[in-house]
Amino acid sequence: MEMKGLDYVVLNQGNAQLTELYRAHIGDWPKFFKMDTLSKAGFVASELLLKKIGERRCEGDEFIQNRAIVLFGSTASLCADRNYQETIQDKDNYYPSPALFVYTLPNIVTGEIAIRNHWRGETSFYVLEEPDAAQMAFHLACAFQDSVTESILAGWVDSRMNDDFQVFMTIIRKEDAADTERLAGQLQLIINDLNK
Repeated sequence: MEMKGLDYVVLNQGNAQLTELYRAHIGDWPKFFKMDTLSKAGFVASELLLKKIGERRCEGDEFIQNRAIVLFGSTASLCADRNYQETIQDKDNYYPSPALFVYTLPNIVTGEIAIRNHWRGETSFYVLEEPDAAQMAFHLACAFQDSVTESILAGWVDSRMNDDFQVFMTIIRKEDAADTERLAGQLQLIINDLNK
């Protein structure tokens, strides 16, 4: 069976771009401004992908139980940790800011996407040294082993510094993950685009 190419979104052009994209295409999720760069990048990319594929958002008491979120990255909360370190570096200007840790862990990005979209499936964030299509395909295929998951919002979300991030988002369907080698090939094409 020929696998259709995956729809995806790639972002990698700085924190100002994230705010511009948020204001132009989203604008109704105020928690965005409390998020660290990692969470902002993942959140914006997920929103743009869902708009691109025309997926309707659940409203009110509606929810989707069979959509999981599985993200990957290499730095976890390193960017937020560096920002916090700057607030405690100088003993004469010591100003630790708890606000820097409000939305900073990798599970915040998966959680905000799930809450926003009323998805109640698995949410996971795996730390890899670099985007590895084969390893990602393996973990995605494993996420389909339960009896509930039918699709996964998957991607790479990584932020070394406020203006240094890479993110891609795509939707993987159960049938896409049936052949992990083919899925890895599709993910590699997206990774190649990410690294341009």
